Amino acid sequence: MPRNKKESLIFGVIMCMGMVSVMATYNLLMLEDLEKLTLQTVLTEIIAGFIVALILDLYIVGPLAKKLTFRLPFDKSNKVLVVLCMSTSMIIGMVFFMSLFGLLMSYLGHGLDGRGVLSAYGTIFVKNFILAFPLQLLVMGPIVRYIFTTFVQREKVA
Repeated sequence: MPRNKKESLIFGVIMCMGMVSVMATYNLLMLEDLEKLTLQTVLTEIIAGFIVALILDLYIVGPLAKKLTFRLPFDKSNKVLVVLCMSTSMIIGMVFFMSLFGLLMSYLGHGLDGRGVLSAYGTIFVKNFILAFPLQLLVMGPIVRYIFTTFVQREKVA
């Protein structure tokens, strides 16, 4: 795991790139008007999503998840529990905020299609959580931790 601000930034960039790429693709595929998508729309969504996700990760959700994790009453020497608690906190926080971002992008792109704001947000949140939770815990989290410890932290030792 990251030991300083530089490593936190690198870890956050790698994680956000992976999660935003998959989640943006998923959300674009959930749209019913796939044939209307342009390369510009896709790139705009991914780049904007990456910037928003990285800011949230580094300055809002990340610090809050860390505080919450280390305030909860469990054995912090158990690294697996720490990673699971931190990851779960991050997933919930990021899905909460990135679903708001998705709602805004959807509204700007084609409106809410007659749905209420809360209904549209609830639908987006649930769909995002259903993919983000297993994606983060089972796929991206382990892959990013492996890449990070193998290529980033190894450089410090060498």
